Amino acid sequence: MKLNLNCNKRAAVPIMTHPGIEIIGKSVKDAVSNGHVHADAIIALADLYPSDAATVIMDLTVEAEAFGAKLHYSNDDVPNVSERLLHNRGEVDALPIPDLNSARVPEFLLANQLAAKRIVDRPVFAGCIGPFSLAGRLYDLTEIMMSIYVEPDLAQALLTKCATFILNYVRALKETGVNGVIMAEPAAGLLSNDDAVRFSTHYIKPIVEAVQDDDFLFILHNCGNTGHCTQAMVESGAKALHFGNQCDMVKALEQVSSGLIVMGNLDPVGIFKSASPELVFLETSKLLSSTADYSNFVISTGCDVPPGINRENIDAFYRAVTEFNLQ
Repeated sequence: MKLNLNCNKRAAVPIMTHPGIEIIGKSVKDAVSNGHVHADAIIALADLYPSDAATVIMDLTVEAEAFGAKLHYSNDDVPNVSERLLHNRGEVDALPIPDLNSARVPEFLLANQLAAKRIVDRPVFAGCIGPFSLAGRLYDLTEIMMSIYVEPDLAQALLTKCATFILNYVRALKETGVNGVIMAEPAAGLLSNDDAVRFSTHYIKPIVEAVQDDDFLFILHNCGNTGHCTQAMVESGAKALHFGNQCDMVKALEQVSSGLIVMGNLDPVGIFKSASPELVFLETSKLLSSTADYSNFVISTGCDVPPGINRENIDAFYRAVTEFNLQ
C-alpha cells in the first residue's frame, strides 16, 4: 500500500503515537517495552483519526541500547541514553555489531508486524535512527562532532558499524509487512551540507538503495536541518524527505524536485502541545495555503508529538485539513 498523493486532496501524516498510548491507558514505558502495547496504541489512533498513514513511536534509543548503551527509562517519555558507551578508537574497533534479538529490537519488530497486519486501509511506516545520530548516542554527540575533524577515521569506523546494523534492522522491519520507514537523522542537522554528505548521506544512501522500492517508501527525517543541508538529504536517494519546524517549508519545497515527497512541519511542542485549538487550526491552515501549489507536499508535524497533547488540538489539525481539501 502506498501513500497516495493527488492534486485534489492534501495528504496528512502527523508523526503521532503518544496520544494513542494515552487513549489505551498505558504509559510510554509500557509502549516502548512491549510490542503488543505499542501496536495497540498505533491501531487506536488509526481507528480514531483519518491520517493517511500510521507511524510508530519515534524512540531513537532502540538501536543504541542494542549496541549496549545504558538507558534511563521514564513512565511518561521515551528513554534516553544515560551515559557514554564508547571512549576511544580501541573501544570502537572492539564494538560488536548486535544481532536483531538484542535488547528491545524484537519488541519493535513485533509492534510493526502487528500494526501492519491489523491496519489495512492505509500505509504503516516503521521508524529507525540514522547512522550519524546513532554514532552520537554511542560516542557522545560532542565527541563525535569533534572526531570528524580531528580523528575522522574513528568516526568512519563507528559510522560503518552503525550503518551495518541499521541496514539489518530496516531489512527486518521491511519483512514485517510495513510500507516504509522513517529514518530520523537529526544530529546531521548540526553539520554543514558537505560534512552531512560525508558523514551521514554517504552511509544512508546504501541503506536506501538496499530497501527502497515501489512498495517500500524510505522517508528521511532531519529536524536539525534549518535549510542548510537539504541537498545532503536529497542526495540520500530517499523518495520522501521530512522536515522539522525550524525549516522554511516553502523554501524546502523550492529546493527539492517535484518528483520527491516533501513532508512537514508544524511545531509539535509550540503548536500541537502548547497552543489553543484555534491557533492549531490557524497555523495548519496557513501552512496548507502557503504550500498549495506543491502537489508533492504532505502536511505533518515537524517531529513526533510529545505526550500530553490536547485531543481538541488534534481535532483542530484534522478539521483544518478537511476544510482545505473541501475548497
